[in-house]
Amino acid sequence: MKRFCAVAVAAFFSVGLACAQTAAPAAAAKPAAPAATTPATSSNCEAQAVDKNGKPLAGAAKASSIKKCESGSKGNASAACEAKAVGKNGKPLAGAAKASFMKKCEADAGK
Repeated sequence: MKRFCAVAVAAFFSVGLACAQTAAPAAAAKPAAPAATTPATSSNCEAQAVDKNGKPLAGAAKASSIKKCESGSKGNASAACEAKAVGKNGKPLAGAAKASFMKKCEADAGK
């Protein structure tokens, strides 16, 4: 029984060390952000680049996520316009009416 406990404790610590070693290279790779972005936007977008399980993205998925995040100013206008897309009767717009409203609203927001 003592051997089993000793092996379990040793395995516990070795797994902890293995996890700690895999986290260090990911932290070293963060400074390789695109140079064209501002530091505040880049760090915010990198912080948001996680998958549905909370793990940081890597490679093409990370680049795509950061690119989408940095062009988020258009997305913020889109979200604001989406909330305003309501007809005279209080119902949400749909179809061509919504498309026309969104196009005009986003153009006005971009000015």
